[in-house]
Amino acid sequence: LGATYGAIGLAVSARTDNQVVALISTLGVAGAFVLIGSEVATNLVGHEAGELLAALGLGARFESIERGVFDVRDAVYYGSIATVALALNVLALEQERLDRQSPAGRAAVRRLRTTTALIAVNAVLANVWLAPVQSARVDLTASGEYSLDAVTVATLQALDEPLTIEAYFSERTHPLLSPLVSQIRDVLEEVRIKGAPNVRVTFADPNADDAIAARIQEDYGISSVPFQVSDRTQQAVVNSYFHLVVRYGDEFEVLGFQDLIEVHLDADEPRVRLRNLEYDLTRAVRRVSREFQSIDAVIAALPSDATITLYASPDTFPEGFDELATWVREVGSDLSSRGTSLRFTEVDPSADAALQQRLQQELAIRPLAVDLFATETFYFDIVVRAGDRVVRVVPRGEESEGDVRRSMEAALRRVTPGQLTTVGLLTEPPEALPANPNLPPQFQPPPRAPEYRLLERLLASNYEVERVSVEDGRVPGHIDTLIVGKPGELTPNALFAIDQFVMRGGALVALAGHAEVEADAQGLRTRSLEDEWHELLAHYGVVVEAGLALDTQSATFPVPVRERRGSVVLERMELLPYPFFPDIRRDGMADHPVLAGLASVTMPWASALRVDAPEGVDATPLLESSERSWVQAGTSIDPDFERYPATGFPADEVGMDRQTLAVALTGTFPSYYADRPSPLFGEDEFQDPEADRTGRTLTHSLPGARVVVLGSAELASDLMLSLARQPGGEAHDGNVTLLENVVDWSTEDTDLLEIRSKSGAVRTLRPLSDQQRRFWELGQLVFAAWCVAGLAVFPWLRRRRVVSLAQEVER
Repeated sequence: LGATYGAIGLAVSARTDNQVVALISTLGVAGAFVLIGSEVATNLVGHEAGELLAALGLGARFESIERGVFDVRDAVYYGSIATVALALNVLALEQERLDRQSPAGRAAVRRLRTTTALIAVNAVLANVWLAPVQSARVDLTASGEYSLDAVTVATLQALDEPLTIEAYFSERTHPLLSPLVSQIRDVLEEVRIKGAPNVRVTFADPNADDAIAARIQEDYGISSVPFQVSDRTQQAVVNSYFHLVVRYGDEFEVLGFQDLIEVHLDADEPRVRLRNLEYDLTRAVRRVSREFQSIDAVIAALPSDATITLYASPDTFPEGFDELATWVREVGSDLSSRGTSLRFTEVDPSADAALQQRLQQELAIRPLAVDLFATETFYFDIVVRAGDRVVRVVPRGEESEGDVRRSMEAALRRVTPGQLTTVGLLTEPPEALPANPNLPPQFQPPPRAPEYRLLERLLASNYEVERVSVEDGRVPGHIDTLIVGKPGELTPNALFAIDQFVMRGGALVALAGHAEVEADAQGLRTRSLEDEWHELLAHYGVVVEAGLALDTQSATFPVPVRERRGSVVLERMELLPYPFFPDIRRDGMADHPVLAGLASVTMPWASALRVDAPEGVDATPLLESSERSWVQAGTSIDPDFERYPATGFPADEVGMDRQTLAVALTGTFPSYYADRPSPLFGEDEFQDPEADRTGRTLTHSLPGARVVVLGSAELASDLMLSLARQPGGEAHDGNVTLLENVVDWSTEDTDLLEIRSKSGAVRTLRPLSDQQRRFWELGQLVFAAWCVAGLAVFPWLRRRRVVSLAQEVER
């Protein structure tokens, strides 16, 4: 870039003897090259013309290397302008030197002009030839943010049928969206190249073709979106398209602008950027390819050692299980007949003591009691295995044949890598507002919205999400991961359901703090929690300590600041470091797949966790606060600047140490109800000392069960996600990415973690103390002063060493 500007300056200077004219002319020419590709110019035209202008702009061309991508096309472009400018410089100087009155001089000038013209033409042709070449670049970013990940490439190359990505962008759209079209076009072109020959990419403007607009409305339900735009002549509302359609066979998924972009406010000015286009595309491709697959395709994708095994002892079946076993055999035989990679077998463990011991140790399978008071037991468990993935199906004896088929097919999809994850969200239902008898029904207050609405909306773009009720003592069998946050006072049936979900091999994600924060018109307040939910987590190996963790290394939060002026106390809101928001950086993160690519995580109003894992369970602390953190026993969350003027909190009066704020556990968990009566059967279960004490309770989980405990119930609450969308809220972006990573890891679907982590969180600088800030500010000023002094002193010293011609003659 510097060489280009220098060459332009030389070419202009060669045309004038006046230095001021040369300076102003150089600024004008170089400024025109910068302006032509700036947003000021590109926003005045459509995105196609804007892409052309950006390709001609010196500043726009430099954006690639600014973000860490060396593009040969940019280097050739700068080299072309510099070469042409130097050729013009040579031409101007040679024309001054040559005698254009003589034939030889005129011939030499013609040769120079021809050579210069040929150089210019070749420079233009070289740039035109290289323009469509997408692979002539090197991604120098640390995590390869601007290159397709190996997971994406493998997903594209594994497609059996043609995949079509249809891009619908209007020529005239919102000026903040227009620059993103070229970025999307570049990514789609690379997707097309990597996925050839099965990937096809098309672009169309539905506003320019009514037939296309009608077709996509009918086929995909895509309608134009109204945007308010302003240009040189008018202010109007434009109906624009900004959609991608990923189509595979007869399945498709539509990505609208809400799915593709994220908006942040910087000083009340909106900043729009692509969220994570590669992740969104790869997820969409996986989803449509999976949904297009029948159960036959799922079976064909299984490894060769996949099995469905029914462990049953038919001689001791209680009433109802004979018919259930028949259905399992019929469904298992039907599924195994659809491919050579799946086998169905039935094994009776009742006469094989060694097998019984192995089943209990490896799969936590134990015999069930025929009834509450009988000593006779029986086996009835279905185990679906593919490679190292195991799913246990435990029928309750109340299913229909259709329920059995759906459960077994769901288990097959769960053991098949890459199948869609279903996330269950368990939280306390909101209290109903009291009805006003004086108002008609249509004017009654609306019901309160449940907690984690924004989280549910965000997760729905990547997973199947549904809110679950477990009051019947059972988590639905198709749920892969259960997120429990702010559950309220759980009934015994609900606790039993969560416990048995973990025992069956389900993954549990606990948003567990010892305090919940409630917001209303009066401000923020906390509510302490003491219930069996925390006892259940302690049984699994994580004790949620009382109180809240504070850290001097913290994110900002708008807090009330009271200032006394005479007899008047003034209160104002200021954005200040808030110790209740520990800002955890890489030095506080474990080397774990859940944290891949995360630069920072904020743990709002979190409780410290103490690990006391039972035998057979491995615990990994995921997140730790800094060394300058402590625990506050009370529930007050407002700063007190009268007692602690510096920070509002007693940071210098308490003992400090690192606090564990998140833990991942894997292994074989003991059931919370292993030595407790099942709430589904009652206390009568223990009246007969000879009876099987567990009844139908699973006393141990499958090996490799996963539980993740996050010490903050507010980590992804509506309050925190709303705060992340406000100015300065980028520090909280990593919270949702962390939760998505936890869901993927808990279901062992870690392929997309690497893609999401590329741009899942904003990389922010570590906060500086006032002393550090002053050091760097003064250092920059001193460095600049030395540079200016050097520019003045060096020529002066050089002039002193020059000996004039007169002095030389005298000597």
